[in-house]
Amino acid sequence: MDKKTEIIASATMLFMKYGIKSLTMDDISSHLGISKKTLYQFVSDKKDLVKQGMALMIEHEKSMLCQAMETSQNAIDELIGVTRCVSSEIGEMHPSVIFDLQKYHPSAWKLMETHKKNFIYNMMLENLKRGIKEGYYRDNLDPFVITNIYIGMVDNVLNPENPIHKSMSIDQLHKEIIRYHIMGIANEKGLLYLKEALKNNGNSKLAIE
Repeated sequence: MDKKTEIIASATMLFMKYGIKSLTMDDISSHLGISKKTLYQFVSDKKDLVKQGMALMIEHEKSMLCQAMETSQNAIDELIGVTRCVSSEIGEMHPSVIFDLQKYHPSAWKLMETHKKNFIYNMMLENLKRGIKEGYYRDNLDPFVITNIYIGMVDNVLNPENPIHKSMSIDQLHKEIIRYHIMGIANEKGLLYLKEALKNNGNSKLAIE
């Protein structure tokens, strides 16, 4: 990891932990133990830092998700792996991050939206096709319709005005969406496999810790 990537990655971790709006460039340079002059060698301003940070985070998530897909035994395993990957990325995310991105950093938020509508959409679509082919999902499903329903649920919970954010973290909400998604698409064989897979991994429910 080069110096620039290290600084942007570390700053992004701070944003995820404390929120974006609450941190100034002075705060960030102080936390990272570098001067503002050094920080500004790699970014033009805070908006640029946030945008580069989100881009880096997206690429890291893509890499993790691709690995989860490539190493999974079947479609159910793939979704379990995806859930764990996402949890590792957003597990400690400050509840204000989504709101801060949407309101104050639209260009960075657009990167997240594009990632969701392209990479995440295609990943979930292919998972549905795979699960049907493998015999773990119901064969009367329309993969395109179900994928759009899933993306719609994600959009709904990412809405910062949704009151559910007062009682649940983004990580918890994501796990509940995946739980709801699998329970709606899996057939008896799929549900039995899911139960055994989680049991063998020390998890009694889909809300993977």
